[in-house]
Amino acid sequence: MSGEPWLILPTYNEAENLNAIVSAAGEVLAGAAADGFRVLVVDDGSPDGTGRLADQLAAEHEWVEVLHRTEKNGIGPAYLAGFHHALERGAGYVIEMDSDFSHDPADLARLLQAVHDGADLALGSRYVPGGGVSDWGMLRRFISEGGSTYARLVLGLRVRDLTGGFKCFRREVLEAIHFDSVRSRGYAFQVELTYRAVQAGFRVVEVPIVFRDRQLGESKMSWRIAVEAMWLVPRLRFR
Repeated sequence: MSGEPWLILPTYNEAENLNAIVSAAGEVLAGAAADGFRVLVVDDGSPDGTGRLADQLAAEHEWVEVLHRTEKNGIGPAYLAGFHHALERGAGYVIEMDSDFSHDPADLARLLQAVHDGADLALGSRYVPGGGVSDWGMLRRFISEGGSTYARLVLGLRVRDLTGGFKCFRREVLEAIHFDSVRSRGYAFQVELTYRAVQAGFRVVEVPIVFRDRQLGESKMSWRIAVEAMWLVPRLRFR
């Protein structure tokens, strides 16, 4: 498979984290991607200046690009815009990762290795042996793990972590699953991408990770995102 890995970082008010996450990701990818890599910051018009900081990073590093969007309308549409941008520029692999250090940038190398070893889609998984979560209260644990279990049962899947957003796709997967028709935005967006990949016959591998709560900035999680997943997941199965 030719083509560079592209890391997509969706941002909204992540000025406190951006410099550090881009630097950490770049260091890992420089060691894991011998033929080069790109980091694409997709900023949804952050009022805290995240977009300006991203432009400064792009000026300093040839491997950083920025995609500015004018409104905040969900992480799903931000990722879709990033997927289009990366594939149009020849990406061989496309990686999703949070911008707040909830996902450890060091694990980027492990996701890429899983794809190099034969996976079509590698998932950073909290709910397989060796994975887990840190710094969460019982309610958030219940919502997250319960959401994954609910989606797995409704959709008849074996994948244990369906709601996580740390993923590495071969470009062929995104092309085959017609990602531009995905309309979900939050948890359900991640569920739908994986479900489409499994339905299309691609090999999905779960790589154990430890998910840590953000230390800086504010969480974008809300009850609305969880409720969206509850009613959209059955529609994926029975549409």
